[in-house]
Amino acid sequence: MLISFVIPTYNEEQSLEKLYRLIEKHVPAGHTFEIIFVDDGSTDGSLGVLKQLHAQDPRIKVVRFRRNFGKAAALMAGFDHAEGEVVFTMDADLQDDPEEIPRFLAELDKGYDLVSGWKYPRLDPITKTAPSKLANFAIRAGTGIKLHDFNCGYKAMRKEVAKEIKLYGELHRYVPVLAHWRGFNVTEIKVRHHPREFGSSKYGFKRLSRGLFDFITVIFLVQYTRRPLHFFGWMGLIALFLGLVIDGYLSVLWFMGITIGHRPLLTLGTLLITVGAQFFSLGLLAEMISYSILSREDEYTIREVLD
Repeated sequence: MLISFVIPTYNEEQSLEKLYRLIEKHVPAGHTFEIIFVDDGSTDGSLGVLKQLHAQDPRIKVVRFRRNFGKAAALMAGFDHAEGEVVFTMDADLQDDPEEIPRFLAELDKGYDLVSGWKYPRLDPITKTAPSKLANFAIRAGTGIKLHDFNCGYKAMRKEVAKEIKLYGELHRYVPVLAHWRGFNVTEIKVRHHPREFGSSKYGFKRLSRGLFDFITVIFLVQYTRRPLHFFGWMGLIALFLGLVIDGYLSVLWFMGITIGHRPLLTLGTLLITVGAQFFSLGLLAEMISYSILSREDEYTIREVLD
């Protein structure tokens, strides 16, 4: 079986050759492999190291971006070039241990389509672990998927998963969620996590705001892509109902001869009715756009066809 390793790379020149040697050492006998390094606009000597490795071993492919496009884009480029029946993703910083490769494969053999790593124990500073725990709790609560570490970059998946999921922006954090949404069987295993040997982390506090926005995005994609009116319609119904109740109450007062033109409540009721109508209009427009641009292939995913 051919195994593809997709490894996004950004300024990791000191770890690349060691990572290659460790992967080569731990791929189980009887399997062949390819390694696809995606150079995401590195500014150090990473590209030179990758070119040397490619010259030494034709199993190594190098995809070079014109600039830094981010991890999601790097993974998508790697998936597009992967030819293996199983696709691994891992970080280039040596914190993911290639010795775990056989355990991932054994879990796939049980019938799972995607196996996600759970860094346990995680050897990162509290500035990274605390926000990560909070984010993982929110994702579990919002999606119902019982994983502990959604953002672990160490994963193994069948080729069908890599070819079907679509990543952009920062959605690489939600690969298990997107795969589960497409109907694939997802599970998790504990994996060793090593402290960073070389370089420095590419992530900072700005991940907190990004993570929040990405979480909202993925919840909307998973639950409402095919029925946006269900999302906007509920908000429209609530606003319309409140607006009608308020204006109905004021109308009764007006018929009783009480002046209502100076009341702020009248403005609020009218505003709620207007906003409710706008939410409905927005939902209907989204439904029409969704119907017109989404292909039939996106409506379902096929496991098998027997002719």
